[in-house]
Amino acid sequence: MDHQYKRSLWTKIKSFLIESKRVLKITKKPSQEEFKTIVKMSGLGILIIGVIGFVIQIIATLIK
Repeated sequence: MDHQYKRSLWTKIKSFLIESKRVLKITKKPSQEEFKTIVKMSGLGILIIGVIGFVIQIIATLIK
């Protein structure tokens, strides 16, 4: 393997780890209220996507 490539790869890995460490330092655990809101919004999004898929399936079945 080329020496320059190894150095470049090592630099990228080191940079990624430093950036990851910085992100983990500034993040915080969500409060219970924030968590509930996130769960509700995620559930609503999943439900909407499911309903859209169901409607498309019904339309496709009726077209046949």
